[in-house]
Amino acid sequence: MAEANGAGFCRACDQRLGLPAGGLRGQAPLSWWSSGSYGGELRQRLLDLKLRPQPKLVAALLKPLQPRLAALAAGQIGPSPLLVPIPSWKRRGNPIPPLICSSLAKNLGLRQANLLERSHPVLGQHHLGRQLRLANQQGAFYCQPPDDQRRRRPVLLVDDILTTGATALNGALCLKAAGWPVLGMVCLARTPSNPGPKAPRGS
Repeated sequence: MAEANGAGFCRACDQRLGLPAGGLRGQAPLSWWSSGSYGGELRQRLLDLKLRPQPKLVAALLKPLQPRLAALAAGQIGPSPLLVPIPSWKRRGNPIPPLICSSLAKNLGLRQANLLERSHPVLGQHHLGRQLRLANQQGAFYCQPPDDQRRRRPVLLVDDILTTGATALNGALCLKAAGWPVLGMVCLARTPSNPGPKAPRGS
C-alpha cells in the first residue's frame, strides 16, 4: 500500500482500507461520522497509530470524510462547531483524537476545545458488553459550562473508534448537562453492529 502523505490514498488503497467515498454516517447510539468500518487493514493501521502517531496518516484517513463535515465547518447548518477530543483515562493517553482535531482544524478551520476531563479511571472495555460499558463510563467525565464568548457553540466529540457508544454517550451527557449542544461524534472507524459469527476455536 502506498504511504500516506496527507493528501489521501489511491482508490485501490481506499478499497483495501474500507474507506468509502464520503465516509460513513449514522444516527445510533448518537449522530456519528466515520471514515470507515473497523476491521481488516484499517484496524491494523489504527493499532499502529496508537504506538507510532503519524499526522499525515491521520489526515489521509480523514480525507474521504471531509466533504461530509465541510458544511458543518462552513456554518451552513448552524454555528461552526468546536472539536472536543475524548480524553483517555490511561497515563499514556490515546494520541489519535488530538491528531484528528489538528487535521480538521488545519483543513476545515475548526477549533479544538478540551472541554472534557476524566473524573476517575475506568475499567478496560475490550471484553465488556454494551450495558457493562455504559455502567463503566457513567460519571467518568466532568466539564466546565460555556462562558459568554462561547455560549451555545455546538460541539463535535472526537475519538478514534466508535464501538457501543458508551464512552461517547457519557461524554455527550456531561457536555449537555454543562450547557453545550452536542451535534454528534467524528471518528476514524465504526465497529460494525453485526460483526458476524465468530470463527470456531482452533481455526
